[in-house]
Order: sequence, then structure tokens, then C-alpha cells
Amino acid sequence: MASSTTSEVVLRKRTQLSKRLSLKSSPRKPPKSGPKDGDYSDVCCEECGSGEREDELLLCDKCDRGFHLFCLRPVIASVPEGSWICPSCSNIKNVAKFPLIQTKIVDFFCIQKSSESIDKLSQGSQKKRKRSSGLGRSKKRRKLLAFNPTRDPTRRLEQMASLATALTAAGAEFSNELTYISGVAPREANRAALEREGMQVLPKEDAETLNLCKIMIERGEWPPLMVVFDPIEGFTVEADRFIRDLTIITEYVGDVDYLKNCENDNGDSMMTLLHAADPSKSLVICPDKRSNIARFINGINNHSPDGRKKQNVKCVRFDVNGECRVLLIASRDIAKGERLYYDYNGYENEYPTEHFV
Repeated sequence: MASSTTSEVVLRKRTQLSKRLSLKSSPRKPPKSGPKDGDYSDVCCEECGSGEREDELLLCDKCDRGFHLFCLRPVIASVPEGSWICPSCSNIKNVAKFPLIQTKIVDFFCIQKSSESIDKLSQGSQKKRKRSSGLGRSKKRRKLLAFNPTRDPTRRLEQMASLATALTAAGAEFSNELTYISGVAPREANRAALEREGMQVLPKEDAETLNLCKIMIERGEWPPLMVVFDPIEGFTVEADRFIRDLTIITEYVGDVDYLKNCENDNGDSMMTLLHAADPSKSLVICPDKRSNIARFINGINNHSPDGRKKQNVKCVRFDVNGECRVLLIASRDIAKGERLYYDYNGYENEYPTEHFV
């Protein structure tokens, strides 16, 4: 995949970083107790005790305490528009776990087939991969691999429940496809031919592998991934079994919209879909209302060597039958229990990841 076009994630205001809001310019109402007449000059961060860098100092709308963006855990990318509640007031640590009940999980993910059909499908895909992996083909182009699901059905339910927990906490529903909402960007707008930099075409065999992954998920054959809540990183994703290099982790999905419509919204995880020569035709994926596990795979601190060493997933945009698609692919072997990280910036460095843990 040396010639692949790496995708950059466009988080909220990533294209307008110089226009960050500050406490001085933020239209916040004066708190009931604390600074009067909107004077926040004496507000200090509860974590580090400093009142410096006030353009990156948030004020909780519930308790009136201040916090630097980079002192919060998880770190916040930029000052949110509107109200903001600190972690202590929001009780985010007390995440309600999705019930480990098969019928509820099946309904949540709209699973279609029985586990017996799932097992047959998985066995057939494994045999197909074995037949195509001979020494005579080892020097040819490296092919993408379908994920290898956990065989234990109980463990698969736990994996699905972990994602359902995260999605429910985020107020989103599960989707494993790009969605096109009426009145926003139509499906016809997603044309790979409009890509400014050019886009690698996903080979037919790899496209079939991607489709196999989609089918397996529809039938309850789940990627070996677990979503966990970490008090420092927030929701994050761990490998629940060994994952080979070049394995398709997931497709980045959500609602498709024009970038120009999203530059000032409150979405915290928008992904570039189409980087068009005509900026008005550039598209992004907004996973706030509909998304999958891709939303909870965290970014690395690409400003430090130690941060870059953690990267084990690559984000790549492909032309799939004329449409732009974004895949998250293992960039090396990933051990069981290892957390997944990819570079939010891709080939650009607009987004400030120096405070990522």
C-alpha cells in the first residue's frame, strides 16, 4: 500500500484553528457565584493551577471551575461552542453498560442470521485465504485481510455490548455504512473522480474482502475488538485477540456532508471523505448520530517519537467502484490487549495533537 492516499481527519474547527474561541470572546453567561461582570481574569485551571493560556481555558457551566483543554482527560480538541460541563459534573466515569442480553444486542445491531450460518461463513473465508497464500504469490502485491472473529459466541456478545455501551453513551445509533441524509450531500456528490490529489483504486479482490467483512458483521460475526472506558483517554478500542498486519479493522462511516456545512459545528470526530479540487465539493463523514467502532479508535501524539511508535492502524481513502471510502487498516501486527491508534493528521499537520496521551 505504498501508493495509498492517507486520509486526514478533520475534527471540529480543524480548518479554522486560528479562530478558536476564548473566555474573553465566548458568549458565556456570568456564573451565579465567582467572577462578576464576566471578568474571568482570575480563573485558574483546577488541574495545573495556572491561569495562563486563557484562550485554552474552559469554564464549566455547572460548577464555574476552569480547566485547560490539554489538562482534561480525555483532552478536548478546541473550546466547544455553547455550554460545557466538566467531567466531575457530567459523571462520565459512571457509564451505564449495555445489558449483556443476546436479544437486545441482536436488535441493537440488526443482526440477520443465526450463529450457525456465521460459523460456516467464517470457515469458508478462512479456507479461501489459505488457498491464496502460497510462496509463488508472496512477492506480489500485499492483499488486505478480513478480520478473524473470536470463536467464542459469548465473548463476541461482550465485544458487541462494549460498542453498544459507547454508542449509547455518545447518543448515537449503530451504522456500518455511509449514510446520505435528505437535504444534505446526495450520494451523487461522492465521486472519487473529483479527488484533488488522486485516489488509489481499491483492487477487486480487496473490495471483495471488504464486502466479506460487511457481511460477517451483518450476521453477527464480529471484529475481535473491545471498547473500554479509560479515565485518561475516554472511550478507546483494544484488540481482543491477535490481529495481523493489513487486516481491515473497520470502515469509517457516518453521515456524509459537505465540509463547508460543518466547519463550525460541534462534531468532534469528522473525517475527510473527499478532498475535491473545488473546495465547495469536498465531503466529510460526520459520525455523531450514526457510527461504528471507528469513532472510538483514538489518535496518536504524532509530535513525539514515543507517540508515533504507538501507531498500529493506518487510515486510507480508496476509490471503491467510483465512490470514496475510508478504511482503517492494521499497519503492523497488533497483539491482544494492545490499544489501537492512528494518525489524525495523515499527510497534513493542521491538527494540534501534541497534547494527546
